[in-house]
Amino acid sequence: MSNLRADGQKPNHETRVDDLITTIASLRDVELTKRFLRDLCTRSELDAMAQRWEVAQLVDQSVPYQQIARRTGASTATITRVAQWLRHGEGGYASVLGKLKP
Repeated sequence: MSNLRADGQKPNHETRVDDLITTIASLRDVELTKRFLRDLCTRSELDAMAQRWEVAQLVDQSVPYQQIARRTGASTATITRVAQWLRHGEGGYASVLGKLKP
């Protein structure tokens, strides 16, 4: 996983994102993943991602938005955005939430 393509050019945005996703997916150890994400992201970025994940779980459980806002500190705009992605996005939230259900 290099910063340069074979032709010596910088990768485009999509290539960078794909490389990052492939790297994260290859980390099969929780502690290693935690250390990698802590080095990669600021605390604010990690907190924002963790908050969105918590919101997605609560929306999936049909918890009312105002209650989600109180429990998580997320704005109703964030909750609405997460709910939209959960229902009409790429299917990532729904797939992972489905894997976690007994």
